[in-house]
Amino acid sequence: MLLAIDCGNTNTVFAIWDGTKFLCTLRTSTHHARTADAYFTWYSTLVKHYGLDVEIDEVIISSTVPRVVFNLRVFADRFFGCRPMVVGKPDCALPVEPRVDAGTIVGPDRLVNTAGAHDRHGGDLIVVDFGTATTFDVVAADGAYVGGAIAPGVNLSLEALHMAAAALPHVDVSVPAKVIGTNTVECMQSGVFWGYVGLVRGICGQIRDEYARPMKVIGTGGLASLFAQGHTLFDEIEDDLTMHGLTVIHAHNKLKG
Repeated sequence: MLLAIDCGNTNTVFAIWDGTKFLCTLRTSTHHARTADAYFTWYSTLVKHYGLDVEIDEVIISSTVPRVVFNLRVFADRFFGCRPMVVGKPDCALPVEPRVDAGTIVGPDRLVNTAGAHDRHGGDLIVVDFGTATTFDVVAADGAYVGGAIAPGVNLSLEALHMAAAALPHVDVSVPAKVIGTNTVECMQSGVFWGYVGLVRGICGQIRDEYARPMKVIGTGGLASLFAQGHTLFDEIEDDLTMHGLTVIHAHNKLKG
């Protein structure tokens, strides 16, 4: 049994993989001060809730928050007796190394998305991930990460608008009924939703022009399905792309021994 852990800036996701499917997916907020014991208390409580009786013998971690990695390592060692693989570390090999400027450190989340997307869809891809940031990852024909773009995340933009403009309320992102809002909330929702539709279309179009060959666009992250409603932004939506990528990288390392 493999425990795949994806630690993002906002949320941390645990998923148990039995070699063919995910048995359950657990989500908690990311907090750098959470101890190994606290992780295990939360994890074991939810696993019992799902009625699972599993013995984890391997762990793989992807984390965009370096400070949490230590406690997750302790968690794996103390409660499962294993040394976890950590994406981005020298002892965790990638199926294909990224081709970027010398000295550039590529975020583990982008490496994992690249591996997962290439395994499912082949190469020449744009992976759009709606997280704390909205990222665009370009995957070459051979599966290498070759660059991309980073924009502020949708919820981050809404929060910044609320914080910077005293008269504007906090609103949730949703699909507006029409572009022209007739009250403040509708105006904000329209601006954010249609603004990000335009951002995704624009950046993907520019990448396609620069890449100069056909590309498939894969959407992932919590808001991908929302932005796909009624719009041809994506060729495919992959809700579990990051977790799938972790299993691909784990399998690659096991194959290499």
